[in-house]
Formats: sequence, C-alpha cells, structure tokens
Amino acid sequence: MTMWTAVLVASIICVALKTVGYLIPPKWVEAPRPMRIADLLTVALLAALVAVQTLGAGQAVVVDARVPAVLVAAGLLLLRAPFLVVVVAAALVAALLRLWGWAY
Repeated sequence: MTMWTAVLVASIICVALKTVGYLIPPKWVEAPRPMRIADLLTVALLAALVAVQTLGAGQAVVVDARVPAVLVAAGLLLLRAPFLVVVVAAALVAALLRLWGWAY
C-alpha cells in the first residue's frame, strides 16, 4: 500500500464516520451518560497527548528538559497564571536547562 492509498483510505473512513454521526438520533447523544463519557474522553486524550509529547522520543521514554518545563507549566496553571505567562515560563525553564547541559 502506498502512502497515497493510505491517505485516501483514511479520508474515506473519516467521511464515513462523520456521516454515521449525522445518522445517530440526537436523544442518544444528549443523554447524560454519553455526554459525561465524551467529556471525560476528551480530557483523557489530551492528557495522553501531553504525556506522549513530553516523555516520548521515538519508541523510548526520555526524561529531559521538557519534564520540568511541563511541571512548571502545570504549577502555574494551578495558580491561575495567565496562559502567556505559563508558556513563556515553561519555555524559559526548558531553555535554561538545555543551556546548562542538563538534558537535550
């Protein structure tokens, strides 16, 4: 299978899933249980994405300057700091740790 074949198959599957979504009766989706599952699933997927991007390097788990930067960002978010401050502080922590040669 070539890359273009895979892209076309994935595109067709996405369109088919979207079409199936329109066919589902609204009362099924608006019920409390599916809404709760959708809310929790969104948070779980975002947390998994952050974990993979922070600790992953190919197939290996790597602890480098990204880990303290994410911890600083999480702490600042808990303190309700503005988002721009959180991003700048996390970038500064990662840059300083890399400058000092702690981890690449």
